[in-house]
Amino acid sequence: MDKEKILIVDDDKNICELLRLYLEKEGYETCIANDGEKAMEVYESGHFDLVLLDVMMPRVDGWEACRRIRAKGNTPIIMLTAKGETFDKVLGLELGADDYVVKPFDTKEVVARIKAVLRRTGRSNQNSSSTDGALVFDNLVVNITKYELKVKDEVIDTPPKELELLYHLASNPNKVFTRDALLDDVWGFEYYGDSRTIDVHIKRLREKLEGVSDKWSLKTVWGVGYKFELKE
Repeated sequence: MDKEKILIVDDDKNICELLRLYLEKEGYETCIANDGEKAMEVYESGHFDLVLLDVMMPRVDGWEACRRIRAKGNTPIIMLTAKGETFDKVLGLELGADDYVVKPFDTKEVVARIKAVLRRTGRSNQNSSSTDGALVFDNLVVNITKYELKVKDEVIDTPPKELELLYHLASNPNKVFTRDALLDDVWGFEYYGDSRTIDVHIKRLREKLEGVSDKWSLKTVWGVGYKFELKE
């Protein structure tokens, strides 16, 4: 069974080496880049199951590297940032990051978050044999096993967390979820974000799904939360 491969990107070589030691001890294969430009070169030269991406770096910063990686595919991204303000968290999520860890961090927490993201995105080796998990609606197929979104028979690049959120809502049509409930159900106990995370992901999903069908919609229930509404 192939080892999962992780790209570690940080301009602090000590942090990179520490993460490399812990991750390889956990059975992962690793590569290291110390700035955003080098990260893109390494990323484009091979296949990676996840990217750990620092924000403050020379040449190309983490925000731009995240944007470029997301433009090329759906590889899960965990941002490493010394900034804990809500703005920075929301910006990373808007750019397509799946999670973030604020420095200084406990290495065991980083490993736990990596495992959680790989498990949620179906990239963990233990989940690779699953074959079901597709929801089919008018002009829409949400496949949680393949991590694939099809709109009018066209595959649409969708970050893993967006797809998981849509799948959860669509699995429970017409049920209203509060933002906090969605954080618990989709992000899980290991996530320490706030409810604005949900608003960011719903906005991005709506941009992909606008005008696709008149038989369903992502509906805002004002003062409560969201639902995937099936229309009569």
